[in-house]
Amino acid sequence: MKRNINIFDSTLRDGAQGEGISFSVKDKIKIVKQLDSIGVNYIEAGNPGSNSKDLEFFNEVKKLSLSHAKIVAFGSTRRKGISVEEDANVQALLTAETPAVAIFGKSWDFHVTDIIKATLPENLEMIEETIAFFVSAGKEVVFDAEHFFDGYKSNPEYALASLQAAVDGGASCLALCDTNGGTFPHEISEIVKLVCERFPSTSVGLHCHNDCGMAVANSVEGVRAGADHVQGTFIGFGERCGNANLSTIIPNLQIKLGYECIPSELMSELTPAARAVGEIANIHMSTGMPYVGASAFAHKGGMHIDGVNKASHSFEHISPELVGNRRRFLMSEVSGRSSILSSVQKIDPSITKDSPEAQLIIDELKRLEHEGYQYEGAESSFELVVMKVLGMYREPFAIDFFKAIGENDVESGEFTSSSMVKVSVGGVAEITAAQGKGPVDALDKALRKALEVFYPVLKDVYLTDYKVRVLDTENTTSAKVRVIIESTDGVKNWTTIGVSSDIIEASLIALKDSIEYKLLNIDGVEK
Repeated sequence: MKRNINIFDSTLRDGAQGEGISFSVKDKIKIVKQLDSIGVNYIEAGNPGSNSKDLEFFNEVKKLSLSHAKIVAFGSTRRKGISVEEDANVQALLTAETPAVAIFGKSWDFHVTDIIKATLPENLEMIEETIAFFVSAGKEVVFDAEHFFDGYKSNPEYALASLQAAVDGGASCLALCDTNGGTFPHEISEIVKLVCERFPSTSVGLHCHNDCGMAVANSVEGVRAGADHVQGTFIGFGERCGNANLSTIIPNLQIKLGYECIPSELMSELTPAARAVGEIANIHMSTGMPYVGASAFAHKGGMHIDGVNKASHSFEHISPELVGNRRRFLMSEVSGRSSILSSVQKIDPSITKDSPEAQLIIDELKRLEHEGYQYEGAESSFELVVMKVLGMYREPFAIDFFKAIGENDVESGEFTSSSMVKVSVGGVAEITAAQGKGPVDALDKALRKALEVFYPVLKDVYLTDYKVRVLDTENTTSAKVRVIIESTDGVKNWTTIGVSSDIIEASLIALKDSIEYKLLNIDGVEK
C-alpha cells in the first residue's frame, strides 16, 4: 500500500511572484474554490503582514466552507534582535486566523551570515522560537527550510541543525526548499532519504523551483525517497522559471506510481481545474503541458492516428479521460484519411470511408487547403466545414454589412479604430458600432455587441489568442493571410481560422466561425 502524499499549493503566494501575475481578492477566492474542489490539502494564500490585499483576502476566505483544503498563512521567522512578541510580521500572521502557517527560515549558513547578518546560533533560535510561538497558539506549522539543498551541500551539519531547531519548536512538517532550482534529481533523492532517516517522526516535504527544468522530477524523486508532502503551484508559474507543476506531479504520483494525492474520483477534474486557474490568472497555458495541455493527447501523423484508433495505448501513456482531457486528431497533410474520418464520425457516426459524403468532405477540404486554409489547430472551423457538407449546418446569424476605420490623431499621437456592423437573426436586424485598439478589436467588439441582443450567452465569450501568417510573401502587401484565433467561454477553448488577401476579412471569417461554433454547440441557446 502506497502512502498518502499531502499536496500543498502555493499558487496564490509563490505563483503570485511570477512575472505578469497579479491576483485580485476575487481571483484568489475563485482559485481557492477550484483547488479545494479537486482535493488539495493545503492552500498557501499569502502573507497578511505584507499588504492590505492579502489581509482583505484572509478576511474573505474565512467565510468559505471548504471540503478538503486548509488555508495557510505564510511568513518569516522573527527578525534578529527582537522577540517573537515584538515582531509585527509574526503577529500579523495571527490575524489571518488560519489553522496552519508556513514559516520560512534560513538553512544555508551563507544566507545567515552574509544576507541577514545574524550569527549561526541566533538563526537557530529564531527558527525554534518562532515555530514554538505558533504551536503554542494552536497552529499547525510547516517549516520551509529556505535554500536547504544549497545549504546542505555547503554545510550539511548546519542545514540539518536548522531542521532540528524546527522540530524542537514543534513543526509538523519540514519542507526542504530548492529555492534556486539548481539541484538535480539524484541529489534530491540522496539528501531527502538522509533527512527522512534523521527525522523519522516528522513529515518531510519538497518545495522545488524549475530553474534547471527539473522541479517535477525533483519532487517525484523526493517522494520516492520518503517525502510525504509536496509543494508547488497548480500549473507551474512562479518566480523566474516557475515552481514545481502540481498538475503534472499529482497524476505522475497517483496514476503512475500509486500514491494517494487527491481523491481518486476527482482526478478527472484535473484538466478543467488547471484551465480554470490559467483563465483566472490571465495566462496562456502551454498547449504542450503534460496531462492537462490541449496538445497532451493530440495526434498528427497518420501512422500515430491509425495506431491510436486501433489501440489507444500504442501512442498514449494514459487514457486522457483519466485526467479530464480529450483526444484530438489534427488535420494536416500528414494526417491521412483515417484521421479525417475519425473526426467526421464525431459529428456523424454513420459516415464510413465508403460513404459518398466522406469523399465530398475530403474534396471540400482539398479545395479550402488550396485557398490557404489549414485545419491543424483549428478543429472548430473544421467541424463547421463538415456540418455544411453534411447539411447539418444552420446559420445562427448573418453579417449584412461591416465597416472598419482606423484614425490617427496627429496631435495626441494616438491611433484609434472604430467599426460598424449590421447583423440579422431570423429576419430581425441589429446595427451597432464600437471602438477598439485596432480595426480587428473594434470589429470584434461591434460584432459581439450586436449579437448579444439575440444571444446573451455571448457575453461570456472572448478571445484569448490571435495569430496572423502571411501565406505568399512574394505578393508582398497583396499576399493572402491566414488568421487563427482562440476563443473561450471560461470553461471551454476553441480555435477557428480565416483566409483572405484582406486581413480584416480573414479576421472576420475567423470571428464568425468562433461565434457560430459556440452557438451551434449549445443546447437551447438563450435568445
